[in-house]
Amino acid sequence: MLLSFFVDFNSFFASVEQQLDPKLRGRPVGVVPVMAQTSCCIAASYEAKAFGVKTGTGVREARRLCPDIVFVLASHEKYVAVHEKAVVAVDRIVPVKQVMSIDEMECELPKRWQTREQATRLAHAVKKEILSTVGDQLHTSIGVAPNTMLAKLASDMMKPNGLVILEPQDIPGKLLHLKLQDFNGIGKRMLLRLNECGIHSVAQLFAAPRDLLHTAWGGIAGDEMHDKLRGIAYGPRKTEARSLGHSHMLPPAMRNPIDAFAVLNRLTQKAAMRLRKQGFYATALSVSLRCDPRHVRSGSPSGGWRETRLGETQDTCELLHALDLLWHSGLHRILHPQAVGMVLSGLVPASQHTPGLFDAPAQQSPTQVGAGAETEGKPSQANVRDRSRLLAAVDGVNRRFGKSALYFATAHGALDHAPMRIAFNRIPDIETER
Repeated sequence: MLLSFFVDFNSFFASVEQQLDPKLRGRPVGVVPVMAQTSCCIAASYEAKAFGVKTGTGVREARRLCPDIVFVLASHEKYVAVHEKAVVAVDRIVPVKQVMSIDEMECELPKRWQTREQATRLAHAVKKEILSTVGDQLHTSIGVAPNTMLAKLASDMMKPNGLVILEPQDIPGKLLHLKLQDFNGIGKRMLLRLNECGIHSVAQLFAAPRDLLHTAWGGIAGDEMHDKLRGIAYGPRKTEARSLGHSHMLPPAMRNPIDAFAVLNRLTQKAAMRLRKQGFYATALSVSLRCDPRHVRSGSPSGGWRETRLGETQDTCELLHALDLLWHSGLHRILHPQAVGMVLSGLVPASQHTPGLFDAPAQQSPTQVGAGAETEGKPSQANVRDRSRLLAAVDGVNRRFGKSALYFATAHGALDHAPMRIAFNRIPDIETER
């Protein structure tokens, strides 16, 4: 029985760039987060991949492998816009069940379409619909199988522009030539654990009993893997958000402590807005900094990391105050920062939020809103809760009038930096992350 229909867009970022700029079509293209020799490709067109350029290849190495490569600065808002059009296009042919990432989506095959012939017809129809309504540079690889894991695996087996259908009778025969790392969920660490359990090949993985996989995965995930390998269907597992953050590769002109701190302020303000929109309170803030390797001397640190615990908060002022303390605990002395990042963790849903014992009452006079006075370097507890009205107004203005219509002045030097970024398994919210 075929239940999962998996659509994977080939070299999505690079293909979008080639779609929007006809001069890039047929040429090797590398998409980079920042135009710098120390940057790396976050995507490569198939013309570039033919020379050995891939995701993670440094700019210098990519230029050595492919002297004619064209580097394009990533524009994530464009990728999100094309992604949204692509979801609509696919859904016109076969119902989209879940969006897995910016370039992957899973569809569910109704009972009358669960044959090889019908799945093949639908796959060709989806490809045609995308090429004709979204863009003729946007090729896809489609995998069809009894469950999500096997369908994703099938979509990876023939690229670009492939179609692989795995029926129950094809398993495991058509998969035995693969490597263990080809299976979703088997990374470097898991590979070592499987090897320790005597599993070194896909054939041994399929032959392994349930209890051995339970041991290898350290719990129920191993039992699920045992069943998924045999084509048993699983719905998406319920997950709770545990953290929320942003990072940014600094352009060469901003690789100094003052500009790095401004970018961190910009990132923190974006994260605080996301926190409020998604209905969470954070209980910890961590900050990281990575140095430009050209300026790292032998024995000197290559970066830094700091973390602090917080009372449950979604208040931008409190978060920026905590950021300031972390930064001036030693990170400010690192002279050549190359990349910065911040993470809010220990997230508490608003429905489970417990106000602090000394928080101000909910009812305050309008003149008190946003006072934000500080005493001896600490935020005034008496004004923490009334700022929620001010921050809600700031969020509303920014949603309506666009990027940084209102912002805290500590981010002034970085307003044109730290743009939207697309994470591996999350589509960014244009309202809060542009």
